[in-house]
Amino acid sequence: MSLNARLSDWRDKRIWIIGASSGIGAALAHALLELGADVIVSARNQNQLHIEFASYETHCLIAPLDITQIATVDEVFQKILATYNGIDLVVICAGTYQPMRAWQMDAQVMQDTVATNLSGVLNCLPPIIELYLKQGGGGIALVSSVAGYRGLPESLVYGATKAALINLCETLYLDLAPSGIAVYLINPGFVKTPLTDKNTFAMPALISAADAATEIIQGIEQGQFEIHFPKRFTLWLKWLRLLPYRWYFPLIRKMTGL
Repeated sequence: MSLNARLSDWRDKRIWIIGASSGIGAALAHALLELGADVIVSARNQNQLHIEFASYETHCLIAPLDITQIATVDEVFQKILATYNGIDLVVICAGTYQPMRAWQMDAQVMQDTVATNLSGVLNCLPPIIELYLKQGGGGIALVSSVAGYRGLPESLVYGATKAALINLCETLYLDLAPSGIAVYLINPGFVKTPLTDKNTFAMPALISAADAATEIIQGIEQGQFEIHFPKRFTLWLKWLRLLPYRWYFPLIRKMTGL
């Protein structure tokens, strides 16, 4: 059963991708441009944005943005409206990750992680929701992670922010779906990106960013609420969520060796 309206044609859809300088965001932007969408690409790394998208003469607006700076969010938002007079879908996949165990806690790293992965997302939502209520529709997609399902070694703070995004998405859907606003929760497994390149352990079912982009596009087209992939990995993690703690903790320690 589709929880959002299905989408069959991306041509001329106005898509804002935040976190588009690399990884999943960049791959998704490229894929949507090929499908004929008008894509606004934002990220902190302005130089990388131009490297990725400067060759697109049409259908692409490069709009550098640091989502931790709320005033900058409003400036870029107004620039987009002045150019396209509306937005059909925003995909927020900006994020940061630093592997960390409890005895390695670094206050500044933790604050930076929360600022980008959670507070930055919250900075973006109010103007978008206000616009969609006036438009009578639109879509919000938040890229969380299966690391938000349950506590996992080395995902300290990162996993907590992703768990918060899962809860946020669920609540957004409850509030916004009656107004015709689509909400998508995107929970990738391991995707080869500059962030996962930091991992020192073997990552099961690792897929490319291009494959992740394909999964996201198909999920949105089908009107799914939660878009999780690759299924051969994420369904197994969903099963682990059902286990009582007395089984879950020993199993995770045994399987990860951490």
